[in-house]
Amino acid sequence: MALGMDPATYELRFDSGRSCLDLVATNHPAERLDSVDRLRAWLAGAGLVPDRAALPGAGPGWLIGFRELRGSIGQLVRGELEGRSADGALARVNAFAAAAPPSARAIRRPDGSLVRVLNGDPGCAALLAAVARDAVDLLTDPAARALLRQCEGDNCRIVYLDTSRGRRRRWCSSEVCGNRERVARHRRRAALARA
Repeated sequence: MALGMDPATYELRFDSGRSCLDLVATNHPAERLDSVDRLRAWLAGAGLVPDRAALPGAGPGWLIGFRELRGSIGQLVRGELEGRSADGALARVNAFAAAAPPSARAIRRPDGSLVRVLNGDPGCAALLAAVARDAVDLLTDPAARALLRQCEGDNCRIVYLDTSRGRRRRWCSSEVCGNRERVARHRRRAALARA
């Protein structure tokens, strides 16, 4: 963690509405996928693997792959928001999506309910494919793509799906960017009142 950085800011976030967008958010405001353990935590938090999944092959190569996919998805999503094509990023996302995603199966819990589990420990390519396919699904669905928003917070580049009533959500997080905006507005009003 960078010195002087608020620990809450460094936490992994899963509030964008899609795993592909949550991956893009892992480098703002600082690199959050800075270790294999953090990547494991992100994979579990995104619902791609169960908590404490073994992932025996996880290593530095996985970090490189997820960071590369993150960059490509970020370029592609921002291109869509800005009305420009990002064909190189599109080709890379499609290449990641071509691998088979992890296979799942349902098992019955002792209480009788069904739960989804993975068939074995997925490899890096399978997990990358799951996130890349989420990006493909998002960007090829006109209704979902229309919900893409860039956070209006100062210096925030996080993109999220606006599923709020009335589609008037302005910030990636009301508690983070929204709170900063409200504090800044209060300070501006207080400064004007003093002047």
